[in-house]
Amino acid sequence: MSQPAEMYETKSDFAYRQVRDRILSGELEPGSVIQQRDLARDIGISTTPLREALRRLKSEGLVELDAHRDARISSLRAEEARDLLEVRRSLDPLAASLAAERRTKADIQAIRSAAAGLDPLPSHPAIEHLRAHRRFHAAIYMASHNDLLIDSLESLWNKADRYRRLALQTDRGQAARDQKAREHALLVEFVIAGDSEAAGAVMREHIDTSLGATAVWRLGHGDALDL
Repeated sequence: MSQPAEMYETKSDFAYRQVRDRILSGELEPGSVIQQRDLARDIGISTTPLREALRRLKSEGLVELDAHRDARISSLRAEEARDLLEVRRSLDPLAASLAAERRTKADIQAIRSAAAGLDPLPSHPAIEHLRAHRRFHAAIYMASHNDLLIDSLESLWNKADRYRRLALQTDRGQAARDQKAREHALLVEFVIAGDSEAAGAVMREHIDTSLGATAVWRLGHGDALDL
């Protein structure tokens, strides 16, 4: 059951969060048409705040709107997956390196707290799994104390989650999951220790062997047709 819209600042905010979570969870599939009246009724709002939410999601690249206000979930594209990977290969290691140099006691507490609730993403992850993964990386980003860098990486995250889900459609195996867990532990260790070079190197490896990299390979080899 949907939570009441009154819990959020506006009905538009409520609609945005609801639709975004349904997109990231895979409930609303890439390329699918959004039946706006049905979706608004299911969420428990009118179509006006839903349309406002869809415009916001369009600005994030998650939704496509045409001149007649028809809406569909943005398709997954090999070019976008590649672009996301290329940008994150540069920005994530930078954030980890800066975090190791600039982390505060509060940052260390936030990173440790996020790591305590983190497991490698399972196949068919629930939205809670995605949120835990995001919370860990966000804690490292925040510790960089570079607002422009933080904003840039945060703006990429929702798009990247959709490609992670695509990659997880094929079981990556326990060995790969264990490796990701080790990388997470090393990131915590090196950031807290103030070793910027090691933190950046681990993050670079983390991105190079990430689910995003797997999605680039899958889409580039035609394994995700019609997405």
